[in-house]
Amino acid sequence: MAKKKGKVRIITLECTEARKLGVPPSRYTTKKNFQTHPERLEKKKYNPFLRKHTVHKEIKSK
Repeated sequence: MAKKKGKVRIITLECTEARKLGVPPSRYTTKKNFQTHPERLEKKKYNPFLRKHTVHKEIKSK
């Protein structure tokens, strides 16, 4: 039996600055309630390749 998609889903956040600089982007996973926050999530997270905090945006999820 197929599982229904619930209100809370797992999403992936990817660094926005790393691709511009030619460095591998850092990625983080987190949970998000799609019913209360349908817009794309944006957070400041640490990028170990750049050794600083950068903006990470939600990428396309399944």
